[in-house]
Amino acid sequence: MAASSPATTAPPLVAPGTHRGHGAGIRRLSASPSCYPYLALSSSPAVSSVAASAGSLKPKHKGLGLRCRAAEEAPPPARGKATLKVMISGAPASGKGTLCRMIVEKYGLVHISTGDLLRAEVSSGTEIGKKAKEYMDSGKLVPDQDVTDMVVSRLSQLDVQERGWLLDGYPRSFSQAQSLESLKIRPDTFIVLEVPDDILIDRCVGRRLDPVTGKIYHVKNSPPENEEISARLITRSDDTFEKVKSRLDTYKQNSEAILPTYSDLLNQIDGNRPVEVIFQEIDSLLQKICENNSANKLTQTNGRPSDSEDTGSKHEWRGIPTRLNNIPHSREIRKYFYDDVLHATKRAIEDKKTRLQIDINIPELNPEMDVYRIGTLMELVRELSLSFADDGKRVKVCVQGSMGQGAFAGIPLQLAGTRKILEFMDWGDYGAKGTFINIGAVGASEVDKEDDMFILIAPQNAVGNCIIDDMRAMTDAAGDRPVILVNPRLKDMPGSSGVMQTMGREMRLKYAASFETCYSFRLLYYAGSFYPIMGALRMAYPNKYEIYRRVDEPSGKEKYVLIAEFTEKPTPDDITGAFKGRKKDEEKASSGFWGFLSGIL
Repeated sequence: MAASSPATTAPPLVAPGTHRGHGAGIRRLSASPSCYPYLALSSSPAVSSVAASAGSLKPKHKGLGLRCRAAEEAPPPARGKATLKVMISGAPASGKGTLCRMIVEKYGLVHISTGDLLRAEVSSGTEIGKKAKEYMDSGKLVPDQDVTDMVVSRLSQLDVQERGWLLDGYPRSFSQAQSLESLKIRPDTFIVLEVPDDILIDRCVGRRLDPVTGKIYHVKNSPPENEEISARLITRSDDTFEKVKSRLDTYKQNSEAILPTYSDLLNQIDGNRPVEVIFQEIDSLLQKICENNSANKLTQTNGRPSDSEDTGSKHEWRGIPTRLNNIPHSREIRKYFYDDVLHATKRAIEDKKTRLQIDINIPELNPEMDVYRIGTLMELVRELSLSFADDGKRVKVCVQGSMGQGAFAGIPLQLAGTRKILEFMDWGDYGAKGTFINIGAVGASEVDKEDDMFILIAPQNAVGNCIIDDMRAMTDAAGDRPVILVNPRLKDMPGSSGVMQTMGREMRLKYAASFETCYSFRLLYYAGSFYPIMGALRMAYPNKYEIYRRVDEPSGKEKYVLIAEFTEKPTPDDITGAFKGRKKDEEKASSGFWGFLSGIL
């Protein structure tokens, strides 16, 4: 790395990225395995140059590869081990019953259906059963509280505590959901099977019952084996068009009432596919939840919190790593920053923030420096995506494509090859890519109904082209789903005629400013150089911006000492004032070249 000693009269402190200077080029990744031990790419000739430079690395999310149940006959989990808790909802004929059986067979959960419970309570003559029978005999619905009491009683039994539970079709009303919430009974996931109304109606209206064997047929999808059986089939009284439509309307009203309670746990599954394909997606979801639950249990020892708990607060934070000018960064340093970004981003999303921006400019992620490494950016995006996928979220990772036409068509150099790297990266052993993580471009057409959130990799304008219109269309289509920008560069660029774009500039800048920074980190240097490191600027949501001074210790080691905090992003004058011990009200207004830096930092 080029080095330049500071002048005797030190110029103001600034962060890198204000000029290109000697760091203008982008150097390809080193072939050393120590650079990217977690990045594994295909040996496909299409990406051979990338694979050769990236090394091999396996993602190790949560550190464990545990299953809740490895086989159908696996014994119940030992007491104290994490168990699985699932709610599933689906309209009549959505295939919910079949999928429940498959889930129970695979994971050994206790299947709890309110219909089965009511019949069992009535048959046993329990107090709840007697009350329920009175209502049913008089043609009335069993009150919500009685149903909840029955469900809670079942959930408290030993087999449920040891094996986990699958709650089928309950809760069905807002009051039932709130009753469970008040008792702190929550699932790990709430699965909703989505099937179009016309398909559901066809499934129901076409059903036929064999009164002799009790077997269910369908006139189109599962016809009887012979004419003899066909002749005796009957239509069930509740399978007429009118009754099916009424049941669907009731189901929709109930769903709309309860879904807001479980919006953070919701997983909508396309139920209009072969049952094997649907179960594969559900199975992948449940395995990830099992891994998370097991990891959280196993990493708690003697009452100490696990590593996965929030470490982003000022008092628990480990401090800034040292020797950040040593390139390539070690695995530990990269992982430190990945975790720091992840915790801050998750906290922001938990606080219902939906338009977020991550700005991380360690040397390997600063395109203004000649040590910029695209592999580090891809690793960061993968860590974010896999962590959200572990939580059951469907993540769309987006890279802008070629912009412009003719001689002005092209893609920013910083993003060259990123799509292929993403496609061929190792995304883990549990089929996350293609199920919970998908790769796309930037634009409204990339927003699918099943997507839960979007991560945009370094969106940026190019000479003669502006990405912001595509981004705006995409965020409009995303609605209230989170959109996360990772290292965006949305400043104006010269137009095709060489004149700075001016039409709509104010609207573009306003849109770019609508994203709230959830994480920011950059090293501070003397203006005009990238050496030595004088300090760092860090913000991890929900904390303030913090300015640190790098201090050399007599032992030869170094440390970072907090010297100032700011509610808003500090200007270069604020940063220089903090290092000089000047209070903000003592500072003078910026002017000249220094004022220009203030405006773009």
